[in-house]
Amino acid sequence: MAEETDVIVVGAGLSGLVAATEIADAGKRVIVVDQEGEQSIGGQAFWSFGGLFLVDSPEQRRLGIKDSFDLAMQDWIGAAGFDRDEDFWPRQWAEAYVAFAAGEKRAWLRAMGHRFFPVVGWAERGGYDAMGHGNSVPRFHVTWGTGPGIVEPFERRAREAMTSGRLSFKFRHRVDALSITNGTVDGVNGAVLAPDPIERGKSTSRNVVGEFALKAQAVIVASGGIGGNHELVRQNWPKRLGDPPKFMISGVPEHVDGRMIGITEKSGARLINRDRMWHYVEGIQNWNPIWPRHGIRILPGPSSMWFDATGTRLPAPLFPGSDTLGQLKYIMSTGYDYSWFILTQSIIKKEFALSGSEQNPDLTGKSWRMTLRRATNKGAPAPVEAFKSHGVDFIVRDKIEDLVAAMNKLAGSDLLKLEHVRKQIEARDREIANPYVKDAQVMNIHNARRYIGDRLIRTAAPHRILDPAQGPLIAVKLNILTRKTLGGFETDLESRVFGSEGSVIPGLYAVGEAAGFGGGGVHGYRSLEGTFLGGCLFSGRNAGRSAAKAVG
Repeated sequence: MAEETDVIVVGAGLSGLVAATEIADAGKRVIVVDQEGEQSIGGQAFWSFGGLFLVDSPEQRRLGIKDSFDLAMQDWIGAAGFDRDEDFWPRQWAEAYVAFAAGEKRAWLRAMGHRFFPVVGWAERGGYDAMGHGNSVPRFHVTWGTGPGIVEPFERRAREAMTSGRLSFKFRHRVDALSITNGTVDGVNGAVLAPDPIERGKSTSRNVVGEFALKAQAVIVASGGIGGNHELVRQNWPKRLGDPPKFMISGVPEHVDGRMIGITEKSGARLINRDRMWHYVEGIQNWNPIWPRHGIRILPGPSSMWFDATGTRLPAPLFPGSDTLGQLKYIMSTGYDYSWFILTQSIIKKEFALSGSEQNPDLTGKSWRMTLRRATNKGAPAPVEAFKSHGVDFIVRDKIEDLVAAMNKLAGSDLLKLEHVRKQIEARDREIANPYVKDAQVMNIHNARRYIGDRLIRTAAPHRILDPAQGPLIAVKLNILTRKTLGGFETDLESRVFGSEGSVIPGLYAVGEAAGFGGGGVHGYRSLEGTFLGGCLFSGRNAGRSAAKAVG
């Protein structure tokens, strides 16, 4: 006999927790099932830097940033490039989400105890015209507490709902199928997996010890994306980005495999924009990995010189922090799946941050003392220095001759020609002597330092790369890092899923990455960053509130 409840949520990540707590707060009963153990509650959000996209926030206004819904919407549309019939609902979600980010999002989170680091980051700066890709102003608000800080309010609400009997978790329950009666999704069934106490993020066993079946009036799919499944990433890789990389590293654990997406699609759900994806080009192999092929993304400031595998500088405006997918397309067009940063100790000290809660113990631990050291230490933050010392992708030398030789050795080739690399660096260095320049990247650096947040903690004072006083020289081999699925199940603004014939499937909802963060692809082709966690919050909230009303 199947256990019954009002709503089932598949996935205990951020979007699933948000949906479940909204349902419980509405007085309904909800069961959350997840194939991983309780130690993995919060899913990928736990590992994140905790960045959230806000518009015209008090944090922005304190820093002199003038933002508005209209400016943010202009940036979103310029980044998204909506151009398909399937983009109808994604565009509706985009407008609703930007309004949420400019409206009640901050107050809603703040009421639950959530707080932000006061310096707003400037991600995805673009560099094209006003209607092109990129954030016109800084909008990347870092959660005080990073990923765990964004998960905590919803985990707390969930555990409070558990004590009242409105919410229950069923961990190590793997959904294998949706149950459908007369066209209505009314439950799930699958396998009970053996308990596995291994630490969060590591691969768990798939040993089956039983079966289960659950019935409900609604099912919400909150199962995440495909980033841990490289075979599926390559299968969906778009031709516009060239051939798939031969070598990739993973920004998410192995269980982010897209399995539930396939199960839901087979049940008749309409999956759209599956060729839209978000992978980073500044990936480095983790010297202390947690999951298989574990990679970390460098969050770079604007000053590192960026070279392709042949030693040619990336063209404007493909500077660090400007256009992730533009950089990916260019790099893959070279016939190689890696590129290089060349920088100085002065740059790495101020401009290198690493994505991930575990790589930012100061922000994650909410330590003001440790955080202030970012601006006052002689070296880079300790996690960055650890990568510099132990990471296989890092090379440190005093002379450019030795640096280029070591770069060729690491790549196992002789693609890099010393004089070609040196000539480009020296040309750039000559531009540093004046505050007015023609080198577009140096212009970008001057522009960044006009913003007080960048000048304080994110952009080094302009200097010559080959100045020994700023050394040693550092080279970083950059790999393609899998991360986010931008397409997903087509949903209306209540997160109800459409079927392949165009009508809503009764009883079925999708949220978070499984829904392309809303509508089946709220980002279109490109993200403005800080929008993934926010999409989980917004879609989860919409689904939870809608399902709670629907179940009666």
